[in-house]
Amino acid sequence: MKQKLIITITLLIAAFTYVKADEVTFTADAPNAVVMGETFRLSYTVNTHNAMNFRVGNITDFDILSGPNRSSSMSSTSVNGVRTTSHTLTFTCILRPKKEGTFTIPSATITAEGKQLTSKELTVKVLPPDQQSSQQSASQGRGAATSQSGKISDDDLFIVATVNKKKVYEQEAILLTYKIYTTVNLTNVSGKMPDLKGFHSQEVEMPKGNREFQLEHYNGRNYSTIVWSQYVLFPQQSGQLEIPSITFEGTVAQRVQSYDPFEAFFNGGNSFVNVQKPIRTPKLTIDVSPLPSGRPASYYGGVGDFSISSSISATELQENEAVTLKLIISGTGNMKLIKTPEVKFPADFEIYDPKIDNKFSLKAGGLSGNKVIEYLAIPRHGGTYTIPSVEFSYFDVKSGSYKTLSTPEYTLNVAKGSNSTSGSAPVGYVSKEELRLLGQDIRYINLKDAHYRPRGQFFFGTFGYWLWYIVPLLAFAVLLVIYRKQAVANANMAKTRTKKAGKVATRRLKMAKKKMVEKDKAGYYDELLKALWGYLSDKLSMPVSELSKDNIAAKLAECQVPADLIEECASMIGECEFVRYAPSLSRTADDKIYDKVATLMNKLENTIKR
Repeated sequence: MKQKLIITITLLIAAFTYVKADEVTFTADAPNAVVMGETFRLSYTVNTHNAMNFRVGNITDFDILSGPNRSSSMSSTSVNGVRTTSHTLTFTCILRPKKEGTFTIPSATITAEGKQLTSKELTVKVLPPDQQSSQQSASQGRGAATSQSGKISDDDLFIVATVNKKKVYEQEAILLTYKIYTTVNLTNVSGKMPDLKGFHSQEVEMPKGNREFQLEHYNGRNYSTIVWSQYVLFPQQSGQLEIPSITFEGTVAQRVQSYDPFEAFFNGGNSFVNVQKPIRTPKLTIDVSPLPSGRPASYYGGVGDFSISSSISATELQENEAVTLKLIISGTGNMKLIKTPEVKFPADFEIYDPKIDNKFSLKAGGLSGNKVIEYLAIPRHGGTYTIPSVEFSYFDVKSGSYKTLSTPEYTLNVAKGSNSTSGSAPVGYVSKEELRLLGQDIRYINLKDAHYRPRGQFFFGTFGYWLWYIVPLLAFAVLLVIYRKQAVANANMAKTRTKKAGKVATRRLKMAKKKMVEKDKAGYYDELLKALWGYLSDKLSMPVSELSKDNIAAKLAECQVPADLIEECASMIGECEFVRYAPSLSRTADDKIYDKVATLMNKLENTIKR
């Protein structure tokens, strides 16, 4: 019995578990750009272990230093009882370029699962060596090097703003690109696009996930580059329009030498601190020409390259039966700003507001896709009618002229219905709440559900009437008294803040002391610096954002603080900032720095009488 149970369980597991084989693929991978004289890796991967007869193409522009070297791997996953096993074979070659330029690595071939597979060709750009390669290496990918001098120059990190066109017509699409160039270890960039006067702008959605930096030779140096953001702009007026300068804020992880023996052992004697670097882009000027005169009557504001087509739901129908005419405007340009074309339906037709469905996406040349417009009409009488062709004109930026397109005209045969006096509404159409009911325009007054009040019984002059006036007046008076007291309290807030500066600073120093006891160096120095800056902000009645060494010195001089105490204050601020950002380099004991800050605050508290 036990044996049968084991066999049954085994059969059930076998029934619900199987190995799923993926479709066999053969891919090639290499960097897009390399530096002359440096090596790089070329790899070919096939997702099966049953592969043979691997052959590399005839590579003539690169020296093969090693390979092809074969390696294999296997992974297995199980989801909901389904086991998936994958095998991978990788063939790797180490190459070095022979000369500068752009070269093609030919396809490789392999026989896998009995099939002959061919990889795609790869294009590799070989860049000239960096002119400053002795100091900086530009071949390490993102953030290729760090500045050893401690100062990040504008040549080490900058952003270039470019447009694909500098001379355009009104409403013609312009692609604005912000591209980062860096030789330092850039970790973050922040910046906000300002309002562009004279432009309608839309941001291009960048690829999600981790974007990779690419190597590029620029002004004699090799940089790690990445497109940070892109915008499509539509100028709304003619003349010289300006794209203003933008200041981005870059965060760079900069290497500093550490005296900490643990840092020296694990990180080679180096540690990193974050340094903020402002990056300012130059302004750009766009020359916008007005659209030429002689616009056709059928011009609806389109600028770009468009086409138009139409269709109708039926040409044989009965009176009071709905018919739908559909127009489709396709192309690339300022699709969102195109007005709805006018369709001239016969006079006996009941017309409804058109239903518009925009199906376009943002591209470099503007909005690309189509605008679908549906017109609903109902013929109220039988007969033969003609819906004339619809003309659609737009400005073609390639030829610099207006072009007119037209749709075919439609002939409708409307048969007389059995009851021509009653209209019927199309079900599900929501352009109007209700169709007009012909022949039933006059309705009688309904007296059944009417409610009347006897003569003389009115709300005017009653107690409730006067209460509606008295209660709001009393509420207004109470609020006026409360807000006046609050305004007086706010007026004395700055004075109160100055008087309590010492007490607030004492609480902050206690928090720093707690961090020191917990041996949290980063938190200790952070709280210590906050206590000093917060005390000066409260005591001098200045926001923390406006505080600087120069501002503090000037303000202390106004308060008749001695020059030696002002100098001591500036020195203490500098020392606190230093240990905050490079605690491992500080040669002063933590408790001594704490005592210095507390003593300085005590001196200032006794000197400044406000």
